[in-house]
Parts: sequence; C-alpha cells; structure tokens
Amino acid sequence: MKEILLCKYGEIVLKGANRKYFEDMLCKTLRFRAKHYGKFLITRSQSTIVIEPQDDAADLDGMFETAMKVFGIVGISRCAVCEKNMDAIRETVRSYVPQFLEGKKSFKVAAKRSDKRFPLDSMEIGREIGGEILSVVPRIKVDVHDPEITVHVEIRELGAYIHAGQLPAAGGLPVGTNGKAMLLLSGGIDSPVAGYMVAKRGVEIEAVHFESFPYTSERAREKVFELARIMAQYTGSINLHVVSLTHIQELLVKNCEEDYFTLVLRRYMMTIADRLAHSLGCGGLVTGETLGQVASQTMQALGVTDPATTLPVFRPCIGLDKEEIIRVARKIGTFETSIQPYEDCCTVFTPKHPKTRPELDKVLEQQNRLDFEALVEEAIAGAYVQRIRIEF
Repeated sequence: MKEILLCKYGEIVLKGANRKYFEDMLCKTLRFRAKHYGKFLITRSQSTIVIEPQDDAADLDGMFETAMKVFGIVGISRCAVCEKNMDAIRETVRSYVPQFLEGKKSFKVAAKRSDKRFPLDSMEIGREIGGEILSVVPRIKVDVHDPEITVHVEIRELGAYIHAGQLPAAGGLPVGTNGKAMLLLSGGIDSPVAGYMVAKRGVEIEAVHFESFPYTSERAREKVFELARIMAQYTGSINLHVVSLTHIQELLVKNCEEDYFTLVLRRYMMTIADRLAHSLGCGGLVTGETLGQVASQTMQALGVTDPATTLPVFRPCIGLDKEEIIRVARKIGTFETSIQPYEDCCTVFTPKHPKTRPELDKVLEQQNRLDFEALVEEAIAGAYVQRIRIEF
C-alpha cells in the first residue's frame, strides 16, 4: 500500500475550450511547491489532480498542507492505493480507513468501478467493504441517506484507490489565470483580506505600501512585510513596493485645509498606485475599503478618490461587516499581525473632522495648491521593492 493525495477542482470543470489552460496553471503551481517537499509525480485524471510521492523521503504531510492553500482546489483527500484484488482491498481498508472514522457514528461506502474487467460490480464492492468496516470499527452504523462520512473505493486502471473524509481546500481559481492587480497594503485588517479574496479569483498580486517614516516606525514596516509573507502562502510570492509619503503629508499639513487632508492624500495614493500598476502590467487596483467604515470610505468620498486612477478599483470587502472581515483574517492567519499597534501613514496627521460628503471640485482646489504631478513622480522615484517569497 502507498499513500497519495487526490485534489478535486471545482469551477474549473465548467470551463470550455480554455479548461486546459486553467488545469496547466494549477499543476504548475503544485509542481513548484512540490519541489520543496521531495519528489512527487503530479498528474491529471477525471477532474482530479493526483499527487504521488516517488520515494520514501517525500514529505506527504508537508505537501498536503501546502496544497490546501492553493487556489483552484476545492477539496483534498489522503488516499491509499493497493492492488486490484479483494484481498488487498480488504487489508487496506482494515489498516487505513479506521483513522478517518474515529468519533463518527455513521458511514456509507461509495464504490466506483472504472475498470470493467474487475470481477465485482460497484454494488458488490460496496457490500463487501461495508461489512469489512463494520467488523473492525465498533459502534458505527451504515447510513446510506445521510452519513457523517463516505468511504470511497475506486477501481481504476492502475490500482484500487481507497479514501475517506475529503477536507475543504482553498477553492477559487489558480493564481495567474485572471491577470494581475496592484494591492494597496496598509497593515490593517482589511487590505490583506482584500488581497486574499482577489487572488482567490485567479489574480496575481503586486502590492504597494505607503509609509511616513519617521512618523511611522521600522516595526510598522516589518509588520507589513510579515502580512505579505502570510498572504504569500496563498497568493504565491509578492513584489512589495514601498513608497514614502512623508514629504507629501508635510506639505499637505502646511497648505491644505485640515478637513480635506485625508481625501487629497488618498488621491495621491491612488495615482501613485495607478502609475506603478501601469508600469508592471496590472489591470486594476485592489483596496480593503468597506462602505461607510470610516470618513474616507463613504460613497461620496470614494467618488472623489476614484477619478485619481485610470484603472478599475476592486473592493472585495465593500459590503462586508467588520466581523465578517475578521473571520476571514483569522482563517488566513493575518489577524494577529494586523492588530499589532503600530502607526501607518493613514493614522498620522488625521483631521479631527474629515469631510464625509466631499465635492470633487473642492477637493481638486485643495489638491491644486501643491504641484501634484511633481510630488507623484518624486514619490515613485524614491520607491523600492521588497520581494516577499513564499516560505516552506
């Protein structure tokens, strides 16, 4: 008996002529990750990707954990493979299946005979294996209508496959199948969740972080690097562009009315992100904004910041409550890092009474008190890139 992984993909099966493109991208991602866990053979079969260790040194547990974070896979099963005869199948069921049935009260067997040369049909295989499980697992019952767990026995060309208890994986579409976007990564709770949600739809992520050193600290910068490292477990490696807004903010404080400070600053951020995105071939911007959460995220405020970019702005959190966003942040592991109490550029020089219903012409009048284009180019020229690699 040997153990393999069966990775089921979801909406990829609905694709038409370009389905192979999505499958190839998914396999490419898995093969890249597999290199860090030993020798694996990765193949496709019947809407399933099979991950098979090639020697005893291959780390199947590590491969399982990383595959759970690959977008495009909806569920993963650990699976035992044995010879195609009932003696071998019974022995494998006795030794392998009970671990998945601990604490379960009911089960059923789903048998599938792809190799029609096998002497028993699916119903007969199901009865045989069901009886075998009842003989080795105490206090469990058969329930064919609503079982707690289903034990699968598949008779395929190359052997018998036995697995139970598929675990839900990341879902979505393979990263890179839906273009590339620039994420405005602040260091708070919302923006990492926004990046995760867009990457789940197959978008490759670039990121830009705005800082205001020395008003923001080295620890605040490292916090953002750590958030990107956590995100990279799902999105793949990220290029993080760090842009200083210190000079812009100091000039805004001196030259603009306090009520408009945040709005004009947001327009600088959107324009800088837009220029970086264009230079890197990104098709859109991604922000963690939620409608009505703060003064700069009212409908009117978003209406005056959006014209500062020529690209579409994706806001996957726009209709979520804070608790819903926090649930996702906890799930992907960014929450505890996000709540570390370090300042970011949006929390320094904060106006006491920011405009919540601004008018674009009045915002532009404030913006035009400074040389907008020159300051944007200066900020971009001073930016640097930190490559955040996926950690294994």
